[in-house]
Amino acid sequence: MNLAPRVETVEISDADLDNVSGGLAAGGSGGLSLETPVADICADLVAVASTEGLASGASVHTHAL
Repeated sequence: MNLAPRVETVEISDADLDNVSGGLAAGGSGGLSLETPVADICADLVAVASTEGLASGASVHTHAL
């Protein structure tokens, strides 16, 4: 006797799947690291575009040696 519960499956379209998973989005990121005798410098950049808008951010970090 199989005691596992039965699960019904249905097909889902790509458009419906996009709505469930949060929609379509594209993004990119980049970074730069520079080491000098005096300090380490790091810079980061990120951008994301989706059907709901555009988000971007940047940061710079320094660490004196």
